Amino acid sequence: MLRRVFNSLVETALLPQTDSAIYPNPFTKPETIPFGWLSSVAPCFPLHAKNISILSEPHQFYEAIKYGCVNAKKRIVLVSLYLGTGHLEKSLVTTLLENENFKRGELMVNVLLDFMRGSRFENNSRTMLKPLLQSQSQNCSVSLYHTPAFRGVLRKVTPNRWNELCGLQHMKLYVFDDVLVISGANLSNDYFTNRQDRYFVIKDRRLCDFYCGLVKKVQTFSLKMDELDNVGLAETWDQLPYDGRKSDFVGKAGDMVERYLLEAKDERNIHKEEGFDTWIYPLVQMGQLGIEQDSQTTDRILAEAPKNSTLRIATGYFNLTSQYMSTLINQNEANCDILMAHPKANGFLGAKGPAGGIPFAYSLIAQKFQKQFEKRRQENRINLLEYLRDGWTYHGKGLWYYPHKNDHPCMTLIGSPNFGERSVNRDLETQLAIVTENPELKQKLHEECEKLYRFGYKAETDRAVPGWVHGFVFFFRNFF
Repeated sequence: MLRRVFNSLVETALLPQTDSAIYPNPFTKPETIPFGWLSSVAPCFPLHAKNISILSEPHQFYEAIKYGCVNAKKRIVLVSLYLGTGHLEKSLVTTLLENENFKRGELMVNVLLDFMRGSRFENNSRTMLKPLLQSQSQNCSVSLYHTPAFRGVLRKVTPNRWNELCGLQHMKLYVFDDVLVISGANLSNDYFTNRQDRYFVIKDRRLCDFYCGLVKKVQTFSLKMDELDNVGLAETWDQLPYDGRKSDFVGKAGDMVERYLLEAKDERNIHKEEGFDTWIYPLVQMGQLGIEQDSQTTDRILAEAPKNSTLRIATGYFNLTSQYMSTLINQNEANCDILMAHPKANGFLGAKGPAGGIPFAYSLIAQKFQKQFEKRRQENRINLLEYLRDGWTYHGKGLWYYPHKNDHPCMTLIGSPNFGERSVNRDLETQLAIVTENPELKQKLHEECEKLYRFGYKAETDRAVPGWVHGFVFFFRNFF
């Protein structure tokens, strides 16, 4: 079934857009449409709901990625935290190498990963990708984002894994010609088998063009890898992220991205097109570069959700920012169900050293949040749940908005942010706000949400937390 759905999207990706003149535009009166204000803060991509497919299982995500690698003709863009080194990941690389269009030099492959995470261990993402560059260096580019916050003595003495605390490339998006797969999932074995996330497949050339352009901007100030696994500056950039004045790098890189987003917003104005039932707004967050589009938009969504509506919020790692917590308690009037990973469903459980305490750190933060909203007598409105599924870990994140007296959501957020301190202040993130009037898509959004929440159990608020975790959270909460 997945192959048929994905194949249909790929085959129709280059078809002309429907004539917009024959449909009325419901957003001509933005004040009467939920979230019409989004067109003032982000570019808008109208499309038909039939061009969106929602996947629910990790193996479907893997099949979609592999299918795209097999069949793409013009462009592939892979953006992830890292690429794993197992047999499933090797199969993806082999599939790319065997793509006839790639071998003929007609298919351009762009890969953007995080430098620190992609360089961890001797066998890593970089060694996995070397064959692509060795095969077709002219039409393959591998870039590794290095945060400008990690520099000086800290960069010289900090060991692997700990060097990832300062900031990461955390966006997860995968483009195959004119089809976008957006998720919170990385290109790694767990995310292909038993690590639950969310996955949308969207056919829209203009949306894919937007993300390809955004990735090229980030690649400009990232490190570029060659076929010998050497890394250095991109051709049009003149400062390493860890050398020189940090403010110079941050200012130049941030201005480049901000200009791109502003130009895209001005070009993609919602009132210029009619004839669609669904609207997509890409949101970007790069806190260390001064880009706060996503966090400001998310906070407004939380703040303006009215009484008797429902927000269902999911995060693999419960570490809501102080601002989000304050908004949910003091401004938000909606009923809020928040789904997080149970410690047993947290990927850090059993890790060596302090990392093994991270699941309990998230529990502690959730307990403190519960005490805050109970103090304000909000316990009848805010409900904390923990995802627990035997043999599975949980990494899903996002939001669904249900209007008053509606059983199905009309809006969702889908992408990489966890609504936490890292997402807002340290990492590169992106997600889509998808608003729809289409009944079938609303039904699918509801079914997707229900599949996740059926594994949600009332959070344990009296779980014992090791004493040292309290100090760890106090000093390091902003780093995880």
